[in-house]
Amino acid sequence: MIFETHAHYDDEAFNQDRETLLESLKEHGIEYVINVGASLQSTKNTIGLMEKYPFIYGALGVHPSETEELDEENFLWLKEQYSLEKAVAVGEIGLDYYWKEPDRQVQQKWFRRQLRLAKDVKLPVVIHSREAAKDTLDIMKEEKAEEIGGEIHCFSYTKEMAREFLNMDFYFGIGGVVTFQNARKLKEAVEYIPLDKILLETDCPYLAPVPFRGKRNSSLNLPYVAEEIARIKGISRELVIEATNHNARKLFSIS
Repeated sequence: MIFETHAHYDDEAFNQDRETLLESLKEHGIEYVINVGASLQSTKNTIGLMEKYPFIYGALGVHPSETEELDEENFLWLKEQYSLEKAVAVGEIGLDYYWKEPDRQVQQKWFRRQLRLAKDVKLPVVIHSREAAKDTLDIMKEEKAEEIGGEIHCFSYTKEMAREFLNMDFYFGIGGVVTFQNARKLKEAVEYIPLDKILLETDCPYLAPVPFRGKRNSSLNLPYVAEEIARIKGISRELVIEATNHNARKLFSIS
């Protein structure tokens, strides 16, 4: 069965049918879901989903675009949440230079703080990096992220950059973008990355794969991602699903 490693089911895009959709996942072959916090509020919402659904686990953290909301008081609150049994990662954290705000120094400060927090609570990280490859890699090296472990979510860089993250023993979240016709560099990277370092993800409700590009995404579309990875690697879709499930269980310590 499929392990969905990056979803945002707390997003308002699911307000009309969240419960119906989530309860249908198992019959469509989705075994586990990691719901990912992107702000303090979405982290609270993720905790609610973890508590309600046995198959949902949580990555708790603050996305780079939301780091201006962090201060010492709420950062302490965040740290306390990792004692929850189903909190399995710190994320999503990182750098996003696509937008001008928050200031890059603010993003970098809280990226470092959340990396150190992950080391303290002994959990892997889920890293968001957009148009910030060099700074992301430099900070990870300086903070010895290889001692923490984790994944590069929605990997979108070249195979040369993939090699750098592989040298740190990181996993790679691959989603709907790999099905896009213009995703040549990503397809080359997926061909290069070993299967035992690939995770399936949607980033739903965003980044739906072809043939649903531009529509609301959900874990139900993951077979299309697995199919494209299988095509690129010349293996069966079933092998991709089996391997990525094993990889996710290993990274997030879910037996």
